[in-house]
Amino acid sequence: MNLKNRCKIGLLASVFALQACTATMDDGGMAASTPENSAVTAMGPGLWKVADEDTTIYLFGTVHALPSDVNWKTPAVATALAEADSLVTEIDMTPEILATIGPMMQQKGTLPAGQTLRSLMTDEQRGKYEAGLAQMGIPAGALDTLEPWLAAVSLTQIMVQRAGYTPESGVERVLEAAVPAGTDRVALETVEYGINIFDSLPMDKQVEYLVASLENTDEGMEMLREIVAEWAEGDVEEVADLMARGFAETPDLAERLLYVRNANWAEWIDTRLDTPGTAFMAVGAGHLAGERSVQDYLAQRGIKTQRVQ
Repeated sequence: MNLKNRCKIGLLASVFALQACTATMDDGGMAASTPENSAVTAMGPGLWKVADEDTTIYLFGTVHALPSDVNWKTPAVATALAEADSLVTEIDMTPEILATIGPMMQQKGTLPAGQTLRSLMTDEQRGKYEAGLAQMGIPAGALDTLEPWLAAVSLTQIMVQRAGYTPESGVERVLEAAVPAGTDRVALETVEYGINIFDSLPMDKQVEYLVASLENTDEGMEMLREIVAEWAEGDVEEVADLMARGFAETPDLAERLLYVRNANWAEWIDTRLDTPGTAFMAVGAGHLAGERSVQDYLAQRGIKTQRVQ
């Protein structure tokens, strides 16, 4: 597999595809910097609705972590949010649940006593891994107690946060603060489900993912900035193309991160249409773009979506 694409996958998964891992982004005390010329003027990220005679469900594509100067709030989004009696997100965004993510990741992602992360690598992989850590100013043994997937997620999150992307500026956190009082909260998945997407990967695949997460980071960050710009302008087709390129050589991971979940969420929407009211559903933008999107799975169920913005 092309290592450049693996690096992109790590960034895309953290910021666009898997909120459970993004929700606790922390650089471990390492200083984050604000990127130059990062301001994006929103023309309007993709917003759709599904409706029948007594139910409306808005579908809004989000970015889980953003620089603070990305402006994505539009009148159409504000109107849809004001109409909603429930806010639907990938995971429960209450402080109590968010506080469980870090400990759960540590519990699931810690190696058994006597085993070390670097012992799982070939000599070549270990050399690349240690060189990558050195470039980031991180000691070679700093992550030795972690399973490869958790080390990869941690390093990717450090890279993203150093570039100025934080979950506090991410769409879900802003929506949580803006939603009218009394709005119900609904979670599509548990935190454990999201973490298990990575934790259940075969160990050799985890090691490959980890080593690759430290290579070609500049190209990965450039792709991330490009996707955010296209997302803010509402160019869903371009977002879909960039996401497809990022996951091109990892169909198994794309299946886990995107398509299985898209099908599950289409089923949830189908069921939710039986309950009167209005829901605002905010999920990673990659789930609402391209082939096998949530909208595609809804179409298979005979449910039409209408783009609002």
